[in-house]
Amino acid sequence: MAIRYTCRHCETEIGTLPFESVKETILQLQKTDEGQEDQFLTYEKDGDLTVRCICEQCEQSLLRFPDYYTLNKWLQ
Repeated sequence: MAIRYTCRHCETEIGTLPFESVKETILQLQKTDEGQEDQFLTYEKDGDLTVRCICEQCEQSLLRFPDYYTLNKWLQ
């Protein structure tokens, strides 16, 4: 079991937490609102948890071009 962090815009894998760190992190993630949990957390068949967040490149793009927030998918 591991936690994988991927960018929700470009699907780049940002990082992975190994099994030893997972227990504490899951306790923190469970504090999210239910609506946010569905949007940002995915439980995989192999027991891993995927957290959809934003990478630095996409964050910088959104800061430079705030109109991208209105688009459902701005990366092709």
